[in-house]
Amino acid sequence: PGYLGEDQDPTNLAKEAAKIGYPVLIKAVAGGGGKGMRLVEAAEDFADSLASCQREATSSFGNAHVLLEKYIQRPRHIEVQVFGDTHGNIVHLFERDCSLQRRHQKVIEEAPAPGMDAATREQLCCAAIRAAKAVNYVGAGTIEFIADASEGLRADRIWFMEMNTRLQVEHPVTEEITGVDLVEWQLRVASGEPLPKRQDELAINGWAMEARLYAEDPAKGFLPSTGPLDTLMLRSTGRVETGVAEGDTISTHYDPLIAKLVTSGPSRIDALAALAEDCRQVMCHPVRTNAAFLQRLCKHEEFIAGAVSTNFIGENIDALTDSPAPSEMLRQVAAYQLLRDAAQPANDDGVFDLVYPEGQLGFRLNRPPRRTVPLVINGANIEVEFNRASIDGPWPGITGMARNGSDIILFEDGSAFVASAFRKSFAGVGTAASGTILSPMPGKIIAVEVTQGDTVTKGQKLLTLEAMKMEHTLTAPFDGVVAELNAVPGAQVQVEALLARIEASGE
Repeated sequence: PGYLGEDQDPTNLAKEAAKIGYPVLIKAVAGGGGKGMRLVEAAEDFADSLASCQREATSSFGNAHVLLEKYIQRPRHIEVQVFGDTHGNIVHLFERDCSLQRRHQKVIEEAPAPGMDAATREQLCCAAIRAAKAVNYVGAGTIEFIADASEGLRADRIWFMEMNTRLQVEHPVTEEITGVDLVEWQLRVASGEPLPKRQDELAINGWAMEARLYAEDPAKGFLPSTGPLDTLMLRSTGRVETGVAEGDTISTHYDPLIAKLVTSGPSRIDALAALAEDCRQVMCHPVRTNAAFLQRLCKHEEFIAGAVSTNFIGENIDALTDSPAPSEMLRQVAAYQLLRDAAQPANDDGVFDLVYPEGQLGFRLNRPPRRTVPLVINGANIEVEFNRASIDGPWPGITGMARNGSDIILFEDGSAFVASAFRKSFAGVGTAASGTILSPMPGKIIAVEVTQGDTVTKGQKLLTLEAMKMEHTLTAPFDGVVAELNAVPGAQVQVEALLARIEASGE
């Protein structure tokens, strides 16, 4: 429900907002990307929010016109797959739930929708059929709806949103529950054939889930990650759809989607458990992925219960994106592997002495040792109380291991942990603690806010990098002085290029 009219007088818009009922959303008619959008909770805030929205709309789009919409506080995104042919036949293939979203982009999709009863499904799918018939639709299409789930799924609280006139990324979950190959149907319909099945021949069988595996770093605001896929292993008991392979490169020129992980089972719990395991098994390096983030989503109690909305990820963002810490088992295995790498044949009796780099630690394989082992895991200096007995037998949780020169890469719960021997000469280089500001990815410098010698405070904007059609702001890690500045507006930079260096005050 809302207002989209020519009368843009503030008084009239306020009246229309009152008719709709608060909260309402003011949106620029020419808007996009969240610009020119304001949520208004109460009537007394409407005038100021409208003026602010119109200013931003004028600045961004050269058009101050706005529309008003009822703001749905617990929204769910539910869509219906439809298919038409040139003989006048149109069917639906039931619904999908795509409510797990980040910045209006789908993350995990499933079919059917949890909490959907038969009566509501019938009304929803019939509405989708009517919409497709109204335009004599031919081919694969999706009718998308927004649902107010504050009181469960009810037909009178679901509204049409838009139609996508194509096959969508999440179409595999529909294929899994119906046993239909939608791409085959497209080809048959395009060839003039009638639809292969009638509506009464289509049914839901089981449950299916899909997760979008992206080359991005959730711990850094989902910053896209580019570079070579030196290691890429996607283990799945279900279905994997991907356009890349180990040895390929993730570039800045395309969407950073690595793969779609699709699982199915007789129940939602079965499909979800399988998806969580597939996400846990992802091994990718040095490109970062959202696999650990996806696994956390799959294991979240609210998602398992089906009680989610499009706000869910935003409401739980900190818990879902915390940088994962290596388990004690991973620390032990990392220490063991690095000690093995440092083994040197030393004695005539065939015993190998393990001499740690730079002579910091001596160790013998044929003893039950307990040693304090200093090492570096993902850039952090740590000490491990290594116990040889702790690494006997299986290593639960650790899915695999790879090597990059002298570094050991261990994979655990969808995350990659790079372990290396401790070197004082390298400690802190390139870390936030050192004040070194490196380019997180290839891109273009579009703004530099400081000059060399400036005094800065923690969190102050230093420069803005544009990459993959997104702007990324780099800030000062602590109070200090800009000791070095290599960033120039308009310059193209490569990943890990030194852009600036901040020295702490008093150094």
